[in-house]
Amino acid sequence: MPRDNIREGIGESEVYLDFMEAVSRVAGIDRPVIFCGERGSGKELAARRLHFLSKRWQGPLVTVNLASLPESLIESELFGYESGAFTGAKGTRKGRFEEAEGGTLFLDEIALVPLSVQEKILRTVEYGTYERIGSSETRHTDVRIIAATNADLKKMAEEGRFKEDLLDRLSFEVLFLPPLRERGGDIMLLANHFAAAMATECGKSDVPYFSPEAEEKLMRYPWPGNIRELKNTVERAVCRTRGAEIRDIEFDPFRSPYRPLPGRKSSDPALRPLSDYPRIHDDIDVAFLKRALEEGGGSQKRAAELLGITYDQFRGIYRRLRSSISG
Repeated sequence: MPRDNIREGIGESEVYLDFMEAVSRVAGIDRPVIFCGERGSGKELAARRLHFLSKRWQGPLVTVNLASLPESLIESELFGYESGAFTGAKGTRKGRFEEAEGGTLFLDEIALVPLSVQEKILRTVEYGTYERIGSSETRHTDVRIIAATNADLKKMAEEGRFKEDLLDRLSFEVLFLPPLRERGGDIMLLANHFAAAMATECGKSDVPYFSPEAEEKLMRYPWPGNIRELKNTVERAVCRTRGAEIRDIEFDPFRSPYRPLPGRKSSDPALRPLSDYPRIHDDIDVAFLKRALEEGGGSQKRAAELLGITYDQFRGIYRRLRSSISG
């Protein structure tokens, strides 16, 4: 396991230790598992730990980040294809199920799998067989599936966007990763590890430490990006700090230290002209709707619930600002 992942996998808070105990408990049972958690909370690391604690630890662990694949290529990526199966299919290619034979297949962002491919995954899970694209030859597979998502799969299934049968088969156990804001002292434990590692990378001889003010900022921040955001924030602080004591913590690296030119738009509403008043409201609506859609797994109904407004209200705002929200 990469050293960065080892550092990100430490923790001593009760909620984190309870989660790791649950991972260990289910690891020895050869059934599918779904990890649910916010972005940056360590779902892939949890999947790696589960695999290496399982009876399949000597077999391959194959990871598929479905968010990085065009929807049209997901089926061929998972199941492979024969030469000439489609335009551009030059030669035969193994799929990820075949590569993971005897081991574990980790499907990250499982909610992004199109319904047609979900049906094929369901048949593979139920019967242990599949066919490459362009082939009628039935292949047998022995693979444990671990899936991960930050979407509400149950809600998606109710709305017909995720197959209920597949959800039933994959959810032998569903484990929720605790967000960093709920892990108490783990924040500083991780922060100190990231700081020490970054100091070494920067060639600094002194071991960095955080001032009381900086530590308070780290502890009070909600960490929407979880461990990944903490790592970036700490590494940036170490890089910018001359001595060993870290005092300055910058959560938003895109915040400009300079005042805008007169008449230019600014992210600070107080510095923008009064004529921008309607536009400011639109900017706020766009930002909140985008975030709600992301956290709601693309469901407009779920996004409306997260925002505390009715679905009709959400639809009205969405229709008015559709181009900005989807752009």
